[in-house]
Amino acid sequence: MSGLSFTGIDAGTLLRAAGALGVAVVVLYILKLRRRPIAVPFAALWQRVLRDRESTSFFSQLKRLLSLLLQLALLGLMLGALGDPRTAVNKTTGRHVVVLVDASASMKATDVSQEGSLGETSGAKRRPVTRLDVAIAKVRQLVRGLSGSDRMLVVSLDAAVTPLSTMTGETSELEHALDSVRAVDVRANFAAGLRYAVDSLRELSNAEIIVASDGALGEPVDGQGAIELGAIKLSYVKVGDSTTSRNVAITGLSVRRYPLDKSRYEVLVGVTNTMDEEARIELELRGDGKVTDLVELRLGAKESTSRFYPNLSGADRALEAHVRLKDGQDDLPADDTAFALLPERRRARVQVVTRGNMYLAAALLLDEYLEVVEVAPEAYPAEGAFDVTIFDGVAPAVAPKGGGVLYLAPPNDTHTPFKLGDALNSTKALPLGFDELEDKHPVVRYLSLGEVNVGKARALEPSDKKDVAVGRSLLGTLLLAGRRKGRPFVALGFDVRDSDLPMRIAWPLFVMNVIGHFIDEDTGYISSFRTGEVWSIPAGPGDKVASLALPDGSKRIVPVKDGRAVYLGQDAGLYELELPDGKTSFAANLADPIESSIAPVASLVVGRVTSAEVEGFAVGVRRELWIYFLLAVLVVSALEWLSYHRRVTV
Repeated sequence: MSGLSFTGIDAGTLLRAAGALGVAVVVLYILKLRRRPIAVPFAALWQRVLRDRESTSFFSQLKRLLSLLLQLALLGLMLGALGDPRTAVNKTTGRHVVVLVDASASMKATDVSQEGSLGETSGAKRRPVTRLDVAIAKVRQLVRGLSGSDRMLVVSLDAAVTPLSTMTGETSELEHALDSVRAVDVRANFAAGLRYAVDSLRELSNAEIIVASDGALGEPVDGQGAIELGAIKLSYVKVGDSTTSRNVAITGLSVRRYPLDKSRYEVLVGVTNTMDEEARIELELRGDGKVTDLVELRLGAKESTSRFYPNLSGADRALEAHVRLKDGQDDLPADDTAFALLPERRRARVQVVTRGNMYLAAALLLDEYLEVVEVAPEAYPAEGAFDVTIFDGVAPAVAPKGGGVLYLAPPNDTHTPFKLGDALNSTKALPLGFDELEDKHPVVRYLSLGEVNVGKARALEPSDKKDVAVGRSLLGTLLLAGRRKGRPFVALGFDVRDSDLPMRIAWPLFVMNVIGHFIDEDTGYISSFRTGEVWSIPAGPGDKVASLALPDGSKRIVPVKDGRAVYLGQDAGLYELELPDGKTSFAANLADPIESSIAPVASLVVGRVTSAEVEGFAVGVRRELWIYFLLAVLVVSALEWLSYHRRVTV
């Protein structure tokens, strides 16, 4: 056996302390042996007693010596514990381990045996055992198998990387960290987890990364390139059963109201069969809790399909899509339901600042949910708060409660949030019109502007890098969109009366699209978000923070920047953003075909390194010797107490 070394207090300090304290114990022991002289009236009576004690004097000295040795032994053991002695082997072979516990949506799958935590709470019904439960149970066994010199760091891996402990050998801290791991409805960011683990293990001896997962983690590549582990060992704790995994998923749900009849809407649902066999699926669509449609589908192995529901009515607010297997159990309930919210059919207040424009007035009459207030430029602003302000040929400073701003043929004014360029005129050689369109932008959705002819215009020049040139001619930008201090704006660089746009159906649809964009009725954006992404939720321009109610009922305080509340969403369900001026509801869904493919992976490959099975975590007696020194202190103290009260050492 190799020699001992002290990793706590060094040996020299311990020896000096032992010498000083040992002398103190001996002195106190000698002082204890001094007896106080007492006068007695008849010495002859005690002579016989003293003669009897002479025969046991040697034994008495031995008893006193045993008492001293016990006290010195206690002192030595306590000093030894303070020194934290380690064997040479134990000192040099300690490992530094980072455990990445996969907390992505696929870890909610229930294709596991009844091992691990059952997730049972007092007075509650037992829930199914998930892959995460089994993974935590297996990592817990690794924690209990740490040697005295091993150190471990527990990390929860989902869309973000969350360290839950320090690099420690304390089993209580590590087990407490495991208790806080919770699976969420996102894909795991494997590359970020590996990058964090590599940085945490840099320059540490015997480094090892252990991944507790089903292996559906994606490629270990990020914006900096492929992850390189170097000399770090990679181990894999695999959970899940590839022979029994069965799952079908809703991988898309979107809804939008028709611009000119907001009592009607259309829905698009995407469904995927992730299995290697054909599946019979029942798809149910609900509006405000009532069944709208129920259909049975047959999907081949790994097949996806979309179902379109046009011209629906009846639901006013919430839509839900549910999918279930007709012949067997679905192992991942997290992707069987998707939510969407229809925009609230409230009356939007629109302020029109104009000297008269019958084409604009006619377009605004098409929507019965608009409350239009027309005001002359000299009387601007009108009283009250507005969702939208339309400046027709003018550009005054925007009132604080003016909402989003639509500029039509804006003049060259200091209050415009953009710059005006050269005057543009149509010629026979070069007709003026929309030659390029950002057709995915909500203000031109479902519009055909390619045939619009414009007589004259002014080019619009972006003054912010986030401004979007939505419509461009060969001579310059005609349609510009952007945001200033949380307030959105859209600018059209020509008077509609100088074009044939008012003669086309695109004109009223354009006006409705802009208004809908400003009041966040762009349902492709607001009806449902995708989990695992940073959400930008509409809020008030002047707000700094907001309260966000999560699907589980808990609340979070989220920051607001440029009129948008920012939040990394990781749970599917219905949310509610509470603002000083009211509340905004929205939905979030997993909608990730890759994460819904829950078949476990046999091994992990990171660069040139292939994962191995975990080794060297045998559960047993820890090799930290100071623990045994303290146990010996307790044993010696018990012996001292017993010998004293049995009058062995007195």
